[in-house]
Amino acid sequence: MTLHDKGDALTAEMMAIGAAARAAARGLREASDAVKTKALREAAKAIRAHADDILVANARDIEAAKAAGMAASLQDRLALNPARIEAVAKAVDDVAGQADPNGRELARWSRPNGLDIARVATPIGVIGIIYESRPNVTADAGAIALKAGNVAILRGGSDSVHSSSAIHAAMVQGLKAAGLPEAAIQYVRNTDRAAVGLMLEGLNGTIDLIIPRGGKGLTGRVMREARVPVLAHLEGLCHVYVHDKAELAMARKIVLNAKMRRTSICGAAETLLLAAKILTSHGLPILQDLAAAGCEIRGDDAVRAAFPAAKPATEEDWKTEYLDAIIAVRVVNGLEDAIAHIEHYGSHHTDSIVTEDAGAAETFLNALDSAIVLWNASTQFADGGEFGMGAEIGIGTGKLHARGPVGVEQLTTFKYVVRGNGQTRP
Repeated sequence: MTLHDKGDALTAEMMAIGAAARAAARGLREASDAVKTKALREAAKAIRAHADDILVANARDIEAAKAAGMAASLQDRLALNPARIEAVAKAVDDVAGQADPNGRELARWSRPNGLDIARVATPIGVIGIIYESRPNVTADAGAIALKAGNVAILRGGSDSVHSSSAIHAAMVQGLKAAGLPEAAIQYVRNTDRAAVGLMLEGLNGTIDLIIPRGGKGLTGRVMREARVPVLAHLEGLCHVYVHDKAELAMARKIVLNAKMRRTSICGAAETLLLAAKILTSHGLPILQDLAAAGCEIRGDDAVRAAFPAAKPATEEDWKTEYLDAIIAVRVVNGLEDAIAHIEHYGSHHTDSIVTEDAGAAETFLNALDSAIVLWNASTQFADGGEFGMGAEIGIGTGKLHARGPVGVEQLTTFKYVVRGNGQTRP
């Protein structure tokens, strides 16, 4: 087969996936919540019932990853075990138990001419979800999309193709058991990068929305190349600002947790801003806590004068999402200076202020244009589960449609339902 033939074959394969997805969309849009819930409950049962098959498939992926020299930390992200498979099944069950977001009446009013107008939540349609190594995303993303009445086209990373395929097979069992079209959740097994390119072009108009879930490289490509709307965040450059009215014990606890609880998640703090007035009283103990926990500190001149073990921070450090045990630390001259720094360098993801001054806190919360702003709480709460929203696909930082955790409710749009009794427009 020539390269041209391979390209034609891939295009035909992907277009068929798109056409099947569009055909399934109407049936799913009209499906009752009971049917969707049954599909997810049965999918969770199938994941548990086929745990051994999923583990065998995962072993193939791990073996290939080791042969390719994949870093141990990435292998851990890829690896499944009985406990992790149970967590995957439980997440699907949790989504099944959520309320149906569709049909909600978001607003309703009447016009003087007697027209009754309602704004009603409705599914988006067909969602393409492109993600990297974690095979659990196959279940999470498929389940969230289905509960919201959307068809999902899933394209995982090539390093997890066997694991994701096995999990997808269990999801399809759930669809079949509930009488829903199998095309409601499709998994692209083809590992050719051109498949992603075709999805970004929209598969001949069949994809309504693309959601990337992965690192800056993947998300950046999606945002550059997509010809359909994208719901994503490019990076999580999160800040904690310790105000001069912060309570010391609270500040120490929050900063340590925000940075070090899990350094690899998008809600991990990457920059610490310290009010100049409390650099010695608060800043020094906080920096000592971080260093003791194994965190590398990169500070400005004022920080290094107070804490000589800190490495000098460069301009690039204020722009960097480390996703590692590294933090950039800067001394700021008050609330407005802190807000200006975050607005200039931040990614509009998650930012927190620690203070006992309610007025300063409200100014911070109102002034910043981030998807999530917190007062006296760790940035690591940037998570749909922690918000009580159940599973999520990611954190949206754009200004249109969903912002913050993207769960079931956020994967809906709305339409206007207008009821009359014979009105015509003059």
